[in-house]
Amino acid sequence: MEDAILRFWQSTGLANLEPKGLAMVAVSCVLMYLAIKKRYEPLLLLPISFGMLLANLPMSEVMRGPDDAQVGGLLYYLYQGTRLGIYPPLIFIGVGAWTDFGPLLANPKTLFLGAAAQVGIFATVLGALLLGFAPFEAGSIGIIGGADGPTAIFTASRLAPHLLGPIAVAAYSYMALVPVIQPPLMRLLTTRRERSIRMEQLREVTKRERVIFPLAVTVICGLVIPTALPLIGSLMFGNLLRESGVVERLLQTAQKSLINIVTIFLGLTVGATATADSFLVAATLKIVALGLLAFVLGTIAGILLGKLMCLFSNGKINPLIGAAGVSAVPMAARVAQRVGQEADSGNHLLMHAMGPNVAGVIGSAVAAGVILTYFS
Repeated sequence: MEDAILRFWQSTGLANLEPKGLAMVAVSCVLMYLAIKKRYEPLLLLPISFGMLLANLPMSEVMRGPDDAQVGGLLYYLYQGTRLGIYPPLIFIGVGAWTDFGPLLANPKTLFLGAAAQVGIFATVLGALLLGFAPFEAGSIGIIGGADGPTAIFTASRLAPHLLGPIAVAAYSYMALVPVIQPPLMRLLTTRRERSIRMEQLREVTKRERVIFPLAVTVICGLVIPTALPLIGSLMFGNLLRESGVVERLLQTAQKSLINIVTIFLGLTVGATATADSFLVAATLKIVALGLLAFVLGTIAGILLGKLMCLFSNGKINPLIGAAGVSAVPMAARVAQRVGQEADSGNHLLMHAMGPNVAGVIGSAVAAGVILTYFS
């Protein structure tokens, strides 16, 4: 009887508690608090933190691979969609189905603001190399600066899957902290007069332009940077579903069921890769610091180019919209709107900021393609 009780006790999680595991459980609870209480990017932060909790409970087998004796854990099989780079392009179909590229088409110059924000990515790649990361690891870390979670996951899954957990947590944490990180930088780098600039109403974009745009972007990117095609092609296909106006059922599926289901699978499995052995290491702190650097540099580059465009347009472009060049859609555009209204309550920048915001989505995907090309 005593042997049976002892065997039962040894099989429980309580008997196998370790400090590192408890620390990761605490981290997952903090992330859940931020998602639920603070509403910081809850759609992905909540699944990620719960997947982290599942994987770090003692004796957990959710990520155990199969062997001759038994099948693997549930999240191990779901994780294959993350490991093989399947989930991020599927999410991009849903993102494209939701995205209105009209503001970008109405003011194509804002494409440069989206491109400028990618400076943070490549600057951080250099920083990671200087800190001793291998080139393929540095490329994965730099993408955090694009503030685009699926793109960061897609790149890391191809180049540095062992860093997937820390990179994903850093990427989505900084996406969630856009309203906290960006406003001080925006106020620091612009004057009140610049923040008060009212921009002219955007022109109406024709349906022909809207339909041609995703086709043209797909062809151009496919010819120039083929490695970006899984992300760009998925994004533009989703947008074509939206703008064609002839596939309402497919559009509804992409906007709702598809993106929601894949988001759950992606979040849970990415969180489950953040185990104590892979997360509680010095490299994780470096990744978090570099991710912040990437995000800050991207925001600064966008604002500075916005100031330059403001100068050459004789004060017709509000520099704040440059900060929206990071691809945290639509949060970054809303932050630009809010900061602009602090200077002038009648200022409406949201639609103008959406131009560089959606350009940033394209820019981060293209940057990922470039990094995959050179670091694979």
